[in-house]
Amino acid sequence: MTPDLFTALLAFAFVTVVTPGPNNFMLMASGANFGLSRSVPHMAGIALGFPAMVFLVGLGVMRVFDLWPPAYVVLRVLSVLYMLYLAWKIANAAAPETARTGAAPLTFLQAAAFQWVNPKAWSMALSAITLYAPGRDVGAVFWVAGTYVACSMVSTTSWTVLGTAIRRLLRGPRVLRAFNWAMAALLVASLVPVLLPS
Repeated sequence: MTPDLFTALLAFAFVTVVTPGPNNFMLMASGANFGLSRSVPHMAGIALGFPAMVFLVGLGVMRVFDLWPPAYVVLRVLSVLYMLYLAWKIANAAAPETARTGAAPLTFLQAAAFQWVNPKAWSMALSAITLYAPGRDVGAVFWVAGTYVACSMVSTTSWTVLGTAIRRLLRGPRVLRAFNWAMAALLVASLVPVLLPS
């Protein structure tokens, strides 16, 4: 990969992971409800799970959709149902002081698995491979996935820290509940651009 192409890839990867979307809204909500240290597995699941998805997509997972087009419909339905479930969980998250005994942040495996039903993640993975590893050779796919690891670490940390900063403002249960409902609404709204026909 040439330096110019890598610079373009780095900029593309950073912009796609740092902009608002399902992962980032969930991380901000996790930071606000559970704090930074309890959200680390969730952060790591995204920072490593999404690049792993990019790598596997680059190696040919998308052939499933080429061979069986109804898989797109199945993916959309599963994505919407799971995102609505997560939005409901966020809206009803426990207050920070009771979170230890009540709700819990996503685990590493849950966050990594979530990438496979995240419409934005699919869109990002397909675009990155198409633009920066069109030949699908292992070396180029590895560069794309590795770049996403670095960018995702910065993004997941930033959004979770933002959530922990907001946590200080969420003193009363009513304020926290309003915040959680707002995050749930944003999570659902983040589905709109990727689910509308282009």
